[in-house]
Amino acid sequence: MFSNSGRVGRGLPALVALATVWIGQVPPAPAADAAPAVVPAMAPQAPAAPVADNYIIGPGDTIQVFVWRNPDLSVTVPVRPDGKISTPLAEDVVAIGKTPSQLAREMEKVLSEFVRTPQVNIIVSQAVSSYSKVTVVGQVKNPQSLPYREGLKVMDVVLASGGLTDFAAPNRAKVVRKAGNAELDLPVHLGDLMNKGAMKYNIDLKPGDVLIVPQSRF
Repeated sequence: MFSNSGRVGRGLPALVALATVWIGQVPPAPAADAAPAVVPAMAPQAPAAPVADNYIIGPGDTIQVFVWRNPDLSVTVPVRPDGKISTPLAEDVVAIGKTPSQLAREMEKVLSEFVRTPQVNIIVSQAVSSYSKVTVVGQVKNPQSLPYREGLKVMDVVLASGGLTDFAAPNRAKVVRKAGNAELDLPVHLGDLMNKGAMKYNIDLKPGDVLIVPQSRF
């Protein structure tokens, strides 16, 4: 009688060798401190800079209309060249010349015919109209339109425009400001402001203001 122990003994080295080859083909496990794979992601968009509460909406602006508890009525729309916007259940609402809060109250009146006690919030996501800028013309070195920001003053726009030219009549400068359908002329004595420190002429500017620096009379 022959024992199987001899066959097992002779086959054991072969099995060990085969196992060694098979194990060698398994890819090594990643190191514990290896950096995890980075999954590409879309870069988040920077939030729009908020406009001032007294910002006046104008043509070309883009506004977000949020109606509380009514997502189907919440949309983002442009202000058309005719100064109006259209949203679900509210067509041809005049937006031009209003602040965001004024437009929100107007939208609430319109939607109240269809929605019980609507609550509307208006956000200007893109302010591109002329009402969102301050313009400097006349005898400055770089006449231009500047984006409006809260706290902008006369000296800020004069310095941003490179200062006055040699032909300027600084004490005859003025700020032209729209007030409804009328225009206001606000005298700004730039000469007294710049040379004498008369800070009362360093007035706060509003969106849509135009600073005019005339030429001196010879």
